[in-house]
Amino acid sequence: MKKVAVTALVLALGLAACKPNNADNNVANDTAVENNAEADVNAASTDATNAADAALNVADNAVENAGNAVDNAQAAVENK
Repeated sequence: MKKVAVTALVLALGLAACKPNNADNNVANDTAVENNAEADVNAASTDATNAADAALNVADNAVENAGNAVDNAQAAVENK
């Protein structure tokens, strides 16, 4: 009878050891979600920064072109 009890105990412990740890899985899933969210935020921030830089470059070029037009107009007036 002792052998049956020991065998049953060993089998029960073996089954308990095979049971998945849901807490660890949940932590891993939460970490993955947080990492993906951080990557999305970083990508959106980079896109916004690039768009702002491009808009500033366009504005800077427009101001420079306007300044050149004024210089050209002044030169034309002086040459007449």
